[in-house]
Amino acid sequence: MTTFAELGVDQDIVDVLAARGIVDAFPIQEQTIPLGLPGQDIIGQAKTGTGKTFGFGIPVVQRLGQNPEPGVKALIVVPTRELAVQVYEDMDMLTSGRATSVVAIYGGKAYEGQIDQLKAGAQIVVGTPGRLIDLNNQRLLDLSNATEVVLDEADKMLDLGFLADIEKIFTKVPAIRHTQLFSATMPGPIVALARRFMSNPIHIRANDPDEGLTQANIRHLVYRAHSLDKDEVIARILQAEGRGKTVIFTRTKRAAQKLVDELGDRGFNAAAVHGDMSQEARERSMAAFKAGKKDVLIATDVAARGIDVDDVTHVINHTIPDDEKTYLHRAGRTGRAGKTGIAVTFVDWEDLHKWALINRALEFGQPDPVETYSSSPHLFSDLDIPAGTKGRLVTAPKAERPAAAPASEGTEPAGEASRRRRRRRTGAAEGAASAPERTGEGAGTHDGGGREHHDGNAAPRRRRRRRSGSRTGGGAPAAG
Repeated sequence: MTTFAELGVDQDIVDVLAARGIVDAFPIQEQTIPLGLPGQDIIGQAKTGTGKTFGFGIPVVQRLGQNPEPGVKALIVVPTRELAVQVYEDMDMLTSGRATSVVAIYGGKAYEGQIDQLKAGAQIVVGTPGRLIDLNNQRLLDLSNATEVVLDEADKMLDLGFLADIEKIFTKVPAIRHTQLFSATMPGPIVALARRFMSNPIHIRANDPDEGLTQANIRHLVYRAHSLDKDEVIARILQAEGRGKTVIFTRTKRAAQKLVDELGDRGFNAAAVHGDMSQEARERSMAAFKAGKKDVLIATDVAARGIDVDDVTHVINHTIPDDEKTYLHRAGRTGRAGKTGIAVTFVDWEDLHKWALINRALEFGQPDPVETYSSSPHLFSDLDIPAGTKGRLVTAPKAERPAAAPASEGTEPAGEASRRRRRRRTGAAEGAASAPERTGEGAGTHDGGGREHHDGNAAPRRRRRRRSGSRTGGGAPAAG
């Protein structure tokens, strides 16, 4: 391994990294930093999690000097808000021993704070294309002196339709500049972009940027699971031996919110990141996850682009991704920085064809996912889950559980479910709004308006007493 000091990195930056336990350079850093420091244009091909931010960030900071003049001298363009926050944090750390100031420019947050930092003379801007162009059009962001330009995750910008915006940004920066472009893949339009806007770039490819590195560090488990049993399976996996921070991917924003509510009800410290949340709420969730205050993060694919946490032990695909690239991106949230990880994927019956394509593309050799339930012995042995584990943390304070989260179907005995629902119905206000109770023979039921219906054997007086808040004695089912 090569140290940053051996690569010619300034001592103050070496010290800042060492204070955080970062001494040896990753392969992409080892290859890009010696070329980036003297100003060589670089195309770096590397996936997220290989250390590319320091690969381009250290040369940018060092080339600006210890005390750069106020005003934007460096521009780092990223595709998503979450990645903007992540890169900003890394750049802010690298400049902590210098007079250099960094600002993050992206949508979803108020303009005022970002404009104030620009007016204060920030030298490094990390931003998303839309907000960058917006502020530039308002003459609040001057890019005419930005001689350091970085495009990060260029292929993702292509996927999101930002290529025209990138070309427009290049017309705003100086013609003579130092340009670095990083991308996990190199589709034709990105190659054309590099040829047009870069000067004799050197193409650097990190070792095994995709499948090789991912599969070497990550154990892949694929289960054919029933949709009504998934929450219970997940809750048991979250109690596996050695389980650390865990990222769970869902296909939709609604599914992400529903799962975070369900896991909270079961006693787990879960947070969500999805598009229906405000940018501030998403950042709070990410901060809590990184700090360990929440150890489960539930995310949709787009919102997850900025999840750059080294100590994620498990990734769970609540729903199978659409293709192998998305699968690799999701699984790549674990097994980072040389550590090992576990990726668990649930395949619904109707999605078996998707798994067949992913399995073939990645050569997993697992064409038929194992049919798996929350009670399956192989689930416990595969993931080192203690015998007898149930899908609810019994020590969780009930007051902290969201009352609106429904219990997962088929995950607890009907009698226990009924008793728990009756306990929630003991207040008068709750009684009118509570969900219909699973009833036994002769028991009363509710219609959608909260009225009761009884058959000939039901006991109306006992039912009315329970709704008014009085005790019924023993919590026995209301049978006639």
